Amino acid sequence: MLTRFEHQDITWIDLENPSVEELDEISKEFSIGAVLTEELLTPTAKPRVDVYAESTYAVFHFPTLREVDEGQAQEVDIILGKKHLITVHYTPMDAIDDFKKAFEVETLVGKKNRKLHVGHLLFELAERLYHESENELAVLEDTIENVEKRIFLGEEREMVSAISKVTRQLLEHKRVLGNHVQTLEVLEQVGTSLLGKGMRNYFHGMASLHYRVYNRAVTMADMVDELRETNMALLTTRQNEIMKNLTIIAFVTFPLTLVAGIFGMNTVSTPLIGHPQDFYIILIGMIVMMITFFVYFKARKWF
Repeated sequence: MLTRFEHQDITWIDLENPSVEELDEISKEFSIGAVLTEELLTPTAKPRVDVYAESTYAVFHFPTLREVDEGQAQEVDIILGKKHLITVHYTPMDAIDDFKKAFEVETLVGKKNRKLHVGHLLFELAERLYHESENELAVLEDTIENVEKRIFLGEEREMVSAISKVTRQLLEHKRVLGNHVQTLEVLEQVGTSLLGKGMRNYFHGMASLHYRVYNRAVTMADMVDELRETNMALLTTRQNEIMKNLTIIAFVTFPLTLVAGIFGMNTVSTPLIGHPQDFYIILIGMIVMMITFFVYFKARKWF
């Protein structure tokens, strides 16, 4: 689907899952070339920046938590010209839809005193894209806070899976956003050459937006690592406590079993056997022995 916006002498073309016909139309109007036209037909696996005679081509990926795209990054291809900006994406993106609404308002209001530049347009788009990534991280942050509360409510075992899931999602954010560093650096170099040194501030602004989001993802990942260590420590403590209690129970019952086994031997001279109260004497002796063990363990603070 092709959407076209024009304001002053700047043109923005947005292509969502473009068809061959739409790409051919754009290729003829903006002379983007057959190689790049072919490239835009399908998603690109890796981020990159290519320089052409009258434009610059950059590929960015943004992480998403949507169930249908979990584990996959949303791609945005950008073609930057002196008077035009072309964006290509293959799935619906809220950030771009929001930018469309903002551009329509800008066009309808018609701020004649404000001179728009392609660099400004690119920065506004990047601001919304990174803001959307921040919203994704905010969702993860709520999940982390919930995990933290449940860990200290005694649900350590249940939180192992939850921590693993949120770790995977944060690793995806770090991996995808981390690839932006080199892409933004190269884009600044070639974009400044294309649009002029006056556009450098816009590219610096994009780098600042990226740093803020990426640094937040790194900080959250460190937080989750600490939670994992805490959860494992609590799990280990609980397991050690269980093992200690089981060991005490086994130690207490073993002598009783031994006594029962001894008096169950089929011998002629077994003590107390044959006494009128032999059963009760042996039983009371076993109970006294068990109580003695428990008092001793309690005095040693073993449980």
